[in-house]
Amino acid sequence: MKTPKQLKLVFVSLMVMAFSTQISVAQTYQLNNVSSTLTVDGTSNIHDWQITAENQKGKISVEFENGQLIKIQQLDFTVIAESLKSGKGSMDKNTYKALNTGKHKQIVFKLTKVQRINCTASNSCKVAVTGNLTIAGTTKPIDLTFELKNGNSGITLSGSKTIKMTDFGVDPPTAMFGTITTGDALDIKFESNFKK
Repeated sequence: MKTPKQLKLVFVSLMVMAFSTQISVAQTYQLNNVSSTLTVDGTSNIHDWQITAENQKGKISVEFENGQLIKIQQLDFTVIAESLKSGKGSMDKNTYKALNTGKHKQIVFKLTKVQRINCTASNSCKVAVTGNLTIAGTTKPIDLTFELKNGNSGITLSGSKTIKMTDFGVDPPTAMFGTITTGDALDIKFESNFKK
């Protein structure tokens, strides 16, 4: 039978081990639509244009070790297709027609693999991932690089990606009986804020 002195020594040893062991904590955050932004920049034979997503949702599940990101378990991101607004009704109608929004209501990104996480500071990491992007019912794998910042109020992802509409079976919209034509390439820029 252990004496009180021996029990105390065992207890102190266990406490030291517990505090010296790195602690991993998995946490899930939901996208805050109000404070998040996503813009799509494009070109036409007349002038450049921009569309903004007004309705987004998403989820990220991450794992931290001693306050630093070590793993992303899940990243889902959705834009309601008809929440894409340019400020010009006729352009929006042409966009929705090209995206076939009557049938395909959402644009969706789902993480499939984390390629690398490079943290330059405890609260800032460069992340490269691969995921499936679905536009107008066509799903394609894409590589995406973004900066992840971890703060007291949540997680922020910021980055950009260039895609081609035709890669997703979308014909670049036209207007005025084909006299106005848009370019195939789109530059997508995002700053997504996730809260607990």
